[in-house]
Amino acid sequence: MDEALLEPPATTLAGAELIAAKVRHLPHQPGVYRMLGAKGDVLYVGKAKDLKKRVAAYAKAGHAHTARIMRMVALTREMEFVTTASEVEALLLEANLIKRLKPAFNIVLRDDKSFPYVFLKMGHDFPQIGKHRGAKKPGTEYFGPFASAGAVNQTLNALLRAFPLRNCTDQMFESRSRPCLQHQIKRCSAPCVGRIDAASYQRIVDEVRTFLAGRSHDVQDRLKAEMEDAAERLDFEQAAVLRDRLKALAHITANQGINTDTVADADVIAAHASGGQVCVQVFFYRGGKNYGNKAFYPTGSQGSSPGEVLETFAAQFYSDRAPPRLVLLNETPPQLELLSEALSARAEAKVRVLVPQRGAKRDLVEIARSNAEQALARKLAEGSAQAGLLRALAERLELAAPPARIEVYDNSHIQGRHAVGSFVVAGAEGFQRQAYRTFTIKDEATVPGDDFAMMREVFRRRFARLVKEDPERDGGSWPDLVVIDGGQGQLSAVRGVLDGLGVADVALVAVAKGPDRNAGREVMHMPDRPPLMLESKDPVLYFIQRLRDEAHRFAVSTHRAKRGKAMQASPLDSVPGIGAKRKKALLLHFGSARGVQEAGLKDLEQVPGISQKVARHLYDHFHEQG
Repeated sequence: MDEALLEPPATTLAGAELIAAKVRHLPHQPGVYRMLGAKGDVLYVGKAKDLKKRVAAYAKAGHAHTARIMRMVALTREMEFVTTASEVEALLLEANLIKRLKPAFNIVLRDDKSFPYVFLKMGHDFPQIGKHRGAKKPGTEYFGPFASAGAVNQTLNALLRAFPLRNCTDQMFESRSRPCLQHQIKRCSAPCVGRIDAASYQRIVDEVRTFLAGRSHDVQDRLKAEMEDAAERLDFEQAAVLRDRLKALAHITANQGINTDTVADADVIAAHASGGQVCVQVFFYRGGKNYGNKAFYPTGSQGSSPGEVLETFAAQFYSDRAPPRLVLLNETPPQLELLSEALSARAEAKVRVLVPQRGAKRDLVEIARSNAEQALARKLAEGSAQAGLLRALAERLELAAPPARIEVYDNSHIQGRHAVGSFVVAGAEGFQRQAYRTFTIKDEATVPGDDFAMMREVFRRRFARLVKEDPERDGGSWPDLVVIDGGQGQLSAVRGVLDGLGVADVALVAVAKGPDRNAGREVMHMPDRPPLMLESKDPVLYFIQRLRDEAHRFAVSTHRAKRGKAMQASPLDSVPGIGAKRKKALLLHFGSARGVQEAGLKDLEQVPGISQKVARHLYDHFHEQG
């Protein structure tokens, strides 16, 4: 890409006049343009084969623009341009910028969480198998993607029954002195304690790779032959083991969903529009097996055809992940060949983008389209019900308007230890899990177990940041309603913090549990108003209970994760220079980390692999800390 940034002279013009002035300085080259608003916010990102011709179209008064485009042009106060070497590069850059900047007038792929994979970590005598989400690492093989954590967990559990590989970390592997529970339930062959040699373990690894590559019948046929051979040799114990592995493989293949012989590796993408919204369904097929599907709801798609939505969606979807060799669509994108070129450039291999009209491939596309239609119908129905609840909530609490963003706060701790505060977010589309946040209670002035002080710390940190980062409240991060799990005391504590920060116009409600903590008898406390109790069968009360329960669930799960991490920590982990092998030797010799801490210098020197220098280092570390 040509990194030359085109900077036409600054101007005080706006809208179509500004665009016309910019056009005079643009070249007849491919590139990307950005339209900026009055505050410098990016309104739109577009790509062009010819920048001069494409941008000039926005300035033509007689051009058939939609109302949305006319509004975008009217709001434009500045434009920025980047030239590229080709239209393919322009398409890829456009997708990257849309994903990063999320302009208001673009079709934006929102739920952009990475997909999980099954991985095999090589470079070890006994490779590890497990689940991975995020950036791929060298020396590791990945199989997928799977549509959800549930899908990959189900497959991984079944794989371990069929292929008993270790799924523990290298550190845990090195520190084991006896088989773990995974071996007891026959999901690991216990290589950590020598229950299987490296060659036999590698054969299982090869079987996993063959199976996940789509050649499941090869693995099953080989296991059947081995089982029959073991039975003929009267080795019934080995035959039973192989029989159980075959059963596990049959379970995997039977639960892969819609399997197909039509394609090996392919993504099937279909869009369906209704009610001013669009749903895009993506089905993942690897090795002829369905690895699940996921629904997406791109924003800013009004006025765009399904083909345009699919083109923009695919460009963004594959901007940070490699596409398979085949992508099937249910509608033809305006620039099908360009999209295929761009995906091929991303994959560094030939990618075919097809819109099948008949046959088995068309059946796969129709399945995806039907799922998109059904998912969108459910979403529209749920959205209508959610909007009704928000209107009713505003009426019950006497709010000026239905809240667009609700934040629900809760704390969790055990006698003040591992204390965390957190909030969940809900709105017109239900819970917005990507917006959930946690706070580790770290103020030294906060007395352990003081719920009021913890709540004050959480609100001080949360709203001080909002005041600093979004004082104009136009970033969409300010809540319209704050719900607190507690009573009048918690409400007073929170109100004091907000008053101190100059935040006086955020609606507050504290939800106290009813007498004897009975659900259905909650009392709502609001500033300068008498307490409110809703009817036990009021849908708004159920809605508030769901909000509170979700906040409690999230706070407790966060606390448990923090506590569990602390419980798993070993005093030996904090000693510099003590790696997995030395740690294993010390634990085998003394039986526990406490035994190492209490050992004398001479005792430490007797441990195999522990030199006098390391023993002195260990002894000084624990005695200085004690």
